[in-house]
Amino acid sequence: MTSEQVADRTADAGTAGQDGSGQDASEGYQRGLGNRQIQMIAIGGAIGTGLFLGAGTAIHKAGPSLILAYAIAGLVIFFIMRALGELLMYRPVSGSFSDYAREFLGPFWGYVTGWTYWLFWVVTGITEVTAAATYVNFWTKDSSFHIPQWASALAFTVILYFANLISVKLFGELEFWFSMVKVTAIIGMILIGIGVITVGFSDAGDTATFTNLWSHSGFFPNGIRSTLMTLQIVMFAFLAVELVGVTAGEAKDPKKTLPKAINTVPWRIAVFYIGALIIILSVVPWTEFMPGVSPFVAAFEKIGLPAGAGIVNFVVLTAALSSCNSGMYSTGRMLRDLALNGQGPKFLGHLTKNGLPLRGTTVSAALMLVGVWINYQWPGEAFNYVVSFATISGMWAWIMILVAQLRYRRKADRGELPQSEFRAPGAPWTSLFALAFIFMVIVLMGIDENSRVSLYCAPIWAAIMVVSYYVLKSRNPQAFARKDYTVPAPEVEKTH
Repeated sequence: MTSEQVADRTADAGTAGQDGSGQDASEGYQRGLGNRQIQMIAIGGAIGTGLFLGAGTAIHKAGPSLILAYAIAGLVIFFIMRALGELLMYRPVSGSFSDYAREFLGPFWGYVTGWTYWLFWVVTGITEVTAAATYVNFWTKDSSFHIPQWASALAFTVILYFANLISVKLFGELEFWFSMVKVTAIIGMILIGIGVITVGFSDAGDTATFTNLWSHSGFFPNGIRSTLMTLQIVMFAFLAVELVGVTAGEAKDPKKTLPKAINTVPWRIAVFYIGALIIILSVVPWTEFMPGVSPFVAAFEKIGLPAGAGIVNFVVLTAALSSCNSGMYSTGRMLRDLALNGQGPKFLGHLTKNGLPLRGTTVSAALMLVGVWINYQWPGEAFNYVVSFATISGMWAWIMILVAQLRYRRKADRGELPQSEFRAPGAPWTSLFALAFIFMVIVLMGIDENSRVSLYCAPIWAAIMVVSYYVLKSRNPQAFARKDYTVPAPEVEKTH
């Protein structure tokens, strides 16, 4: 491709459509997600059970050094999101990283990425429903009106399914307010904690101090190895930050809103993860936290505000349901992208008159009901099971984002493709560092006997993907042929 052709393509892609999305209107989605909604979806997607429930186990294992683990992992997440942002500004499509895997790695990788990311959200939905049922037990465990954990999980799955039958604009509005509740609550907890530490009010005032971060057997009380072993829990907490990439097909102005959402990642991590953990571990010594107990709820009980603990429990319940709601949103879109590319059942490509992939959402919600069975069989172990498998399947999407970005940057630097308007700083080194970090986490998961189950499942899933790919390819070779992406992005979308 000559420099003149690249320049022409850049001009065409930049003027494609009034919204600058490079997306053809025939794709059928309604661009109902505005800037404030996407910003809060990006924030809310990263605030879920990994922080509110999973952090309890991680604190018990690593102590205050968990803060450092979140900081380092947060930096890696920022590198991943900037890599995704570079790809999104090159060609914003609803299939997002699945579509980029098809373009830069080949049809097989797009096929595997699309189905694996769909599986990730189905498993994550089970995780979030499991957590929500756990939070309900906070109110009913000591009462005569005890609700079985499986019953709560079933009810939440059904309610969230029907919530996804509304328009995308209303979905975005609901997610905006769900996220606002979570953000307000975390900031409120931080402010109350600061008050306890500095002023000394409440039952915890006499013992609350920043020295709790190192005065109980040091900052690494169980050694660096224990801190490393919590990284899979930490990375699970960040899963879903890439969800903004799926909204590209329904954002009103993706060229402006998506970079803004991605650039908020550093301060989101600094405030909602690192800041919250610093305050909580200063108010309550790490030795008092137990696995499976929300550190936020435990902190309020320590302060002596039982009503506050109930409020926090309601907030984290909202967080779990919000994340599950986002999961149902993304699974329907991912299944439709696979269907449009001939890599999934054709009937899943159907949209309602409101532009919703109802059939894909229905299939996904039905499979999430497996989570109800898991809760019924192993109510105490369900969370750990699904966390392990969700982590490995979610990290696959991150790996594909980074590899696709490296391939894209190489082609763009050679003049074969137009340069993105939102280049990842420090690439390719930042992307290579992020890849190395992810593979290190996978190795650590293999060492941890509690996380190893996900690695046992991975080869089974890989075998299913390989066999199904070649079976489907033999039946429909054209659907699995390489597409020509050397044309402007709008024309690529018309091939869908």
